[in-house]
Amino acid sequence: MNRFGIRFSFSTFGESHGKAIGCVVDGVPAGLRIDEQIIQAELDRRKPGQNAFATARKEADAVEILSGVFEGKSTGTPIAMVIYNTNQKSKDYSNIKDVFRPGHADYTYWHKYGIRDYRGGGRSSARETAARVAAGAIAKTMLSLLGITVRSGVSEIAGIAAKQFDFDHVPASEIYALDPDVEAAQKAAILEAKNNHDSVGGVVQLRIDGLPAGLGEPLYYKLDAVLADAMMGINAAKAVEIGDGLQSVRMYGSENNDPIRNSGFESNHSGGILGGISNGDEVRLNVYFKPTPSIFQEQHTVTTQNEEVDFALKGRHDPCVAIRGSVVCEAMAALVVADMLLLNMGRNMEGVSRYYNA
Repeated sequence: MNRFGIRFSFSTFGESHGKAIGCVVDGVPAGLRIDEQIIQAELDRRKPGQNAFATARKEADAVEILSGVFEGKSTGTPIAMVIYNTNQKSKDYSNIKDVFRPGHADYTYWHKYGIRDYRGGGRSSARETAARVAAGAIAKTMLSLLGITVRSGVSEIAGIAAKQFDFDHVPASEIYALDPDVEAAQKAAILEAKNNHDSVGGVVQLRIDGLPAGLGEPLYYKLDAVLADAMMGINAAKAVEIGDGLQSVRMYGSENNDPIRNSGFESNHSGGILGGISNGDEVRLNVYFKPTPSIFQEQHTVTTQNEEVDFALKGRHDPCVAIRGSVVCEAMAALVVADMLLLNMGRNMEGVSRYYNA
């Protein structure tokens, strides 16, 4: 299953060390201004090799639009985009040709398909998420015209949690930190793990502002369910919270409910979603990323012949995948919202009549 979404959908192709990766975005309304520089700017936020807190693999991640755009506007047909891989070092992975890396998808892909691209993980590599970011940039362009914004930042790294959430600080931070007061400690934790040939996990906070009430398709395509699906489909994501999430199970109903007045909700424990439908308040999510499984310490594993071996990984990897993962979270959220907006247009006859009788 390489396709995501119903009305506004995308599919991706390519592998970590293949010739290219890319995507096909379908359902984009005709007449949307498509700016390749905006798409490139989003990819630049995610691209590797920018500092000591990311993998040393340097890729330009230069996007090329192949179809679906004419004279700078979408034509209503599928928009195909390609990003060529230019800095593969496949020989770095020759020592794991027949060895399963602990914490990776090598073992499960082998048992599912019986064939394996061991060069950086192949299709299971997070390299594929660049294509999602390209697709998400188109969704963001559409949302911006409707006053909807999607923002993210890293709230926690190696257990060092933010005490404040300053989204305006995120663009200036090398690790997209939300709290400038703990950023130095978070950076130190990443570098310490990196120097010890290890890795750390992190938490991404995501906020969506400007959503109208009414987005979400009950019962089996709920806004919160699809957002959770989108986030859990990102490499290394292990948990998602909507609103207060886990904390809500420790609260009384009187504490967890969001009182309503004619001016709106007095609190937002629900995270902006009730019954799987947006309530017009800010949508809030936390996405939890595990430590990058690619570490350079000797580990126990088995070969494809089920022989026990000890081995040490080589290559170039992120010491904290949550950092660049935050950009992917934004892209996936934008794609979900764009899909929900188009699905919602036919929710009642008033809307249908307004469109066709205008």
